[in-house]
Order: sequence, then structure tokens, then C-alpha cells
Amino acid sequence: MSMRRRPKQKQPDLWIATSELAKSPGHPFYVRLNKILGQASFDRFVEERCKRFYAEGKGRPSIPPGTYMRMLLVGFFEGLDSERGIAWRCADSMSLRTFLGYDLSESTPDHSSLSRIRQRLDVEVHQEVFTFVLKVLAEKGLLRGRTIGIDATTLEANAAMRSIVRQDDGTSYADFLASLAKQSGIDTPTRSDLARIDKKRPKKGSNDDWKNPHDPDAKITKMKDGRTHLAHKAEHAVDLDSGAVMAVTVQDATLGDCTTMRETMGATASNVIAVNRHPECAKELDPRTLTEWVADKGYHSNDTMQMVAELELRSYVSEPERGERRWNGRALVRDATYANRRRLETKRGRALLRKRGELLERGFAHCLETGGMRRVHLRGRMNILKRYLVHVAAFNLSLVMRKLFGVGTPRGLQGRLAAFVILFRSIVALISTAIDGVAIGVRRTCEPRLVNRAA
Repeated sequence: MSMRRRPKQKQPDLWIATSELAKSPGHPFYVRLNKILGQASFDRFVEERCKRFYAEGKGRPSIPPGTYMRMLLVGFFEGLDSERGIAWRCADSMSLRTFLGYDLSESTPDHSSLSRIRQRLDVEVHQEVFTFVLKVLAEKGLLRGRTIGIDATTLEANAAMRSIVRQDDGTSYADFLASLAKQSGIDTPTRSDLARIDKKRPKKGSNDDWKNPHDPDAKITKMKDGRTHLAHKAEHAVDLDSGAVMAVTVQDATLGDCTTMRETMGATASNVIAVNRHPECAKELDPRTLTEWVADKGYHSNDTMQMVAELELRSYVSEPERGERRWNGRALVRDATYANRRRLETKRGRALLRKRGELLERGFAHCLETGGMRRVHLRGRMNILKRYLVHVAAFNLSLVMRKLFGVGTPRGLQGRLAAFVILFRSIVALISTAIDGVAIGVRRTCEPRLVNRAA
């Protein structure tokens, strides 16, 4: 075979027939995902919800809202953290062009178009898309809703610690340290002087004193890996029967788990009510919906136990070591705490705590680590929540894809193909070894007969 050489750069043709353009059969994963969305009338649903944000008959036609939502879904399935990365990937991939409904002769939406549409649409539209996906899960039998696990994590904000300023007068951190140095008698402080003064100050990173002017919603907090950074707090409520995320909230990173739990529980109840309006989904949900809540010891407090008792819920919340307690007439809290403690010691309680750790941590890993949302590239809590709702909805869609087709992501399909190739090669090698063994055995059996005949 002769070697073909790469041609030199040539001037592109002025005209090219559409029939001569390269075409892609599409990625099998996205073809099947498009089929699921089409059967559920996803585009018509989104267009109906977004109709009020556009003026009919005025200006140029917009990008279809269904295309915008699909591009945010691509962010999860391809592990892309920024809207620039999503726009570039969709423009570069023929499979994703097919998924979005664009030919090679058409330009896919730019990242600025995604930002403009996100600003135009409100949080409620993105929340309705999240609920729409929950409805699809319920129709496929992947939503029970009886036992809910809850946990929170941190999202690294798109803001730098070096940019923080004082809450009262807007002084930067460096200028504030310089003023402290002058008060201590150092007129021209060096960098080492400023570092020495800063090291001795208590509570130097208090959110009561400092803020970031570019993202005031971001708070100084300790990340999961121990670093101190500006961050937001994301909280998930997960169905422990299937692993589906039933609600997500993005809240102030300085709020404790016992405080943020109420908002997440309210969001979960609202989503269940919305799903329960559809008769085909209501029959799939457990009659005892939202009756059991499982959480770690960060959520255990008197207020939590009182809320559980008032709502007549069954809690499986790990209790920290507090020593002997005095209830001072709080009989309701006492009884709820003892009942929670008894449930934790049962076989079911221990199993639910293990399942909580498994399913919640797995969801965080898929959404934030491989999904690319551990560090956000948007500013403002509402902007982050819009993107995050559709991002987690894509995670829920991956559960549907895994149930129907055996894989939940495009990369999972590639891994399945590689495993099949390895298995096929192993089978071929075993068959080849077996055939060689049979041939050797036949040869050894025939050799004495040939020798006897020769003698």
C-alpha cells in the first residue's frame, strides 16, 4: 500500500453542494436520548413555558428554547463546565449538531446567545424543566418518593479571594492591611510586614466584614478539600429507592445544614405535588410519599427533631456525641430524639444510612466531578441555580438511559464497546488455545502408530 501525503493548505471552494457535505449518523446515545425527549414532547413543553418571554412577530426569530435546554444537557453528558465550552463542543461535533437539529451549513448558538437566553428566562422555567424530567422518571418507574436522603456540598464560586473588599467602605484587602501597618508605626510596610500583621489577626476572613464586589452572593467558606475559597452551597434531596435527585437548591454557603434543610424539603414537596398531578405518574409513586428522611449528623438539632415531630415524619438522622442532655420541659423534642435514636439502631436504619452515603455521594460525583460543575463559571445565585437545575435534570435522564439502554452517558457507551472488544478478543484467544490443544493431542496420539507402522 502506498503512503498518502497530507495535502498542502488550499483555498476553500466558493460553492459546495449540500449533498456533498459530510454527514454523521449521530452518536447512538444522543439518538436514543432524542427519541425519549421526542416521545415526551419535550420541545413543545419548553416552548409553551417560554412563550411569554418573547414578542410574537417582532424582531428576528430566536434560538428555539428546546435547543437551549439541550445544550445545557450536553454540559452534563460531556463534562463541560462553562457555556463557552458547551458552545464550542456543539459547533465542533457533528453528532451534537444532529442532537440539536443543526446541519453543517447552519451555525450553532454562540455562548453569548446562551447567556442572553438564560438572562431572559426566569428560574421557574428551569424548575419546570427539572420537574418535567421527574415526570419522565416516574413514567419509567424510577421514582418512588417514600424515603428521601438529603445532603449538601460546596460549589467553588467564580470569584477570587484577592478581590474581596470591606463591607462598610469598600476598601481592598491590601489597602486594609497597609492601614493597619501604618497604625502600628510602619509607614512603608513591605510584603513580609503585611503578612506578619495579617497572620496575627483573629477572624480575618469573616463574611460580616468582607464581600466580593463581582459576586456578593458568594461567601468565604471552607471547601471539601480543606481550602478556603468563595463558594456557594448546593443541596440535594435524593430518592433512596432509585438514586434520582428529587430537588436541588443553591443557598448561602454560611448557612448550617439544619437551616437549609427546610428550603430543600419544601422544594421536594413542591416537585412531588407537580408530578402527582399526572395520573400515570401518581400510580407509580408510593402512597407514603416523603414520610422518611435520612441525613447525616450535620442535620441533627432540636429544631430538626421538632420539625420532624410536628410533620409526623420518620427521621433517620445520625446523632452526634453530645453527652448527657437536659430537656428543660421540651417533651416533644425529647420524644422525637429518642424515637430517631431507636430507629437508627434497627437493621433498616443502618441500611438506609449506608444507602444514603452511597447514592448521595455518587450523585455529587457525577454532577460535580465528572459533570464539571464543581467550579461554576456564572455569578449570582439565581444564575447558578438556572444552570444547575438543568444540569441535575440531565443526571436524572442518565438514570432513564441506563435503565432502557444499559448506559447513562456517551462515555459509558464507549466504555461498554471497549469492554465488548476485550471480551471478544478473550473468547477468540480461548478458542484458539483450545483448538491448538486439541491439535497437539491428536498429533501425539497418532505419532506412536506411525512409528509402529514404520518398524
